Amino acid sequence: MLSSEFAADRWTLSFDGRPLLMHTSDAPFATAILREKQYSMNRGTVKEQIIEADRIPLSHMQVEGSTVTFSAKSHTLTVEICEQPNGVALALTGMEGYAYEFRLPAIENEAVFGGGEQYRQTNLRGETIVNFVSEHIKAVTIIEKALLPRPLYAPKKHSAIGSYAPMPVFVTDRGRLILFDTASDGKSIFGDGFYTFEFDDCPKSLTLLCGDSFDALAGQLRARIENRQYLPDWCFDGMILGIQGGTQTILDKTFAMLDAGAKVCGVWSQDWSGENRTVMGKQVWWNWEVDETLYPDLKGAIAKLNARGVRFLAYINPYLVKDSRLYNECKEKGYLITHTDGSIYHIKSTTFDAGMLDLTNPDAVRYTKDVLIKRNMLDLGVSGWMADFGEYLPVDCVLHDGDPRKLHNLWPVLWAKLNREAIEEYGAKDVMFFMRSGYVGIQTYAPVLWNGDQHTDTTKDYGMPCVMPASFSLGFSGVPMVHCDIGGFFSFGKMKRNEALFTRWMEMCTFSLLMRSHESIRPWANAQFDAQGVKAHTVRLTNIHAAIKPYLVHCEALAKAGLPVMRPDFYEAMDHQKSRDMYSYFLGEDLFVCPVIKRHARNRQVFLPAGDWIDFWTGKPYAGNAAYTVPAPLGQTPVFYKKGSEFSELFRKAADENK
Repeated sequence: MLSSEFAADRWTLSFDGRPLLMHTSDAPFATAILREKQYSMNRGTVKEQIIEADRIPLSHMQVEGSTVTFSAKSHTLTVEICEQPNGVALALTGMEGYAYEFRLPAIENEAVFGGGEQYRQTNLRGETIVNFVSEHIKAVTIIEKALLPRPLYAPKKHSAIGSYAPMPVFVTDRGRLILFDTASDGKSIFGDGFYTFEFDDCPKSLTLLCGDSFDALAGQLRARIENRQYLPDWCFDGMILGIQGGTQTILDKTFAMLDAGAKVCGVWSQDWSGENRTVMGKQVWWNWEVDETLYPDLKGAIAKLNARGVRFLAYINPYLVKDSRLYNECKEKGYLITHTDGSIYHIKSTTFDAGMLDLTNPDAVRYTKDVLIKRNMLDLGVSGWMADFGEYLPVDCVLHDGDPRKLHNLWPVLWAKLNREAIEEYGAKDVMFFMRSGYVGIQTYAPVLWNGDQHTDTTKDYGMPCVMPASFSLGFSGVPMVHCDIGGFFSFGKMKRNEALFTRWMEMCTFSLLMRSHESIRPWANAQFDAQGVKAHTVRLTNIHAAIKPYLVHCEALAKAGLPVMRPDFYEAMDHQKSRDMYSYFLGEDLFVCPVIKRHARNRQVFLPAGDWIDFWTGKPYAGNAAYTVPAPLGQTPVFYKKGSEFSELFRKAADENK
């Protein structure tokens, strides 16, 4: 039951004993801030310089019915109270030109999760979370790894790592949900006595809800933000092989894996539009039409793949490389963002410049859907693509419509909306795309997210392990379907994956919704799915993934109800203090997966949650709430299923038939 208690300049709001809001004149709920903010952007990474002119604690409070007005120095903030079944929604009306800081009570020993995609850790208590869509990868970290001996590299702290998909959405293990409706730049600080949330503009609303389980909180979030994530049925039939290099290469490699017995549901060729060799490696030529030299008769090749049950996936992003054919066409049509002087605003990726399609221009949106997606991809028979980027919108550009500062965080959602509408307008029923960038509402348009660009190593800040906290955080934020690049993407100098790392990464993704590999930015330096020491593992693991398809479909159904597919070890207990291993996870309700993230390891210490468990590989029973050291030979990460699971026979058969 919601309890609201008012006194002189004091307001306490709680639900079933859980504190939601506390205001006193000494510790006000809201503070107005007058300031200037300067941005500098470099390859998607943003630095801010803030000059604060005035800070106005709104200490005085006046109550009239369901309206509460906070004020000081002629400044007012109005709050309209709307009681909800499990809490309250507060409609906020502030004054233009001011930033706002909101203060909410903390609970002792409460752990906080969500905030969109957070890579370094799952519990955000004690951390500052930035609410600004940005590039995840930083050049300085890559250089450090290239120059320092491996033992001397210190993984970066949480505060040093950006996010492709931040969101002002948080849940706690004391059963609280905190949701701000805002697209504004800001930050959240989770201190000991209280939490503060600061935004450049006044949010439209603040929703505070309660629930007795993470599932209950997820359902409440799902009821407020529409979730339309999905995967076509074919995605569960094996692995999507990341292959580049032209028509004959993709046919030869794909058919060789099929002939070897692998389950292959798709081939993803990001260089279908051409390759762009830079000092960083092999990148894509950002001109969204077939490179006829590299991919002659691609439509015919796609038909050959389809005949063997394999789909073809491509790549697109909202940029066009400078002086390419489509760049010049869109420049002439006025479809690219500009500077204030009318010149094209170029963004830089590694070493080359590109123009950005203006997603606020209806003609540019229609052109992108009709020409770049429908004609240039779907008419070819493409069944999916990586809809990359979305996080680079400069805050000082000129758009056809709107303020780039207010649209920066929403840009990836606009990009996802465009892609989703193109598929629906075309009438394609079994086509999907995947994105790395996002914000609140991305789950309404993007079928599935991926965790962005990991380093090809096992460091906990940027390597294989960070996939798990990132996926957990997105799940807590209302984005339940996520996957990753098998093998990682970024490779530089001595940072490159060997056969063991690729295999370990593939083991993890066998027990995920979607298996998809990436050749990396330097394919020649990194092990691939068909390497001599990897190929047999690829065959076996893709067969296991396909064999557990009914369970994966079950997990997808849970996701459509808003429940995360990948869940941390404390999820069912709803108590972070019972967490024993940040780098293990529930896949759905019945599988518990413990990826091997230590180099050269051939066994793994596992901490099983409460309950009775069966070893997926051996059928050996284990009691929960206990630690064990179990064998983990290459190709076999520790996995357990719940005793009595309705999928027990499916799991047993999948393991027995693929020993």
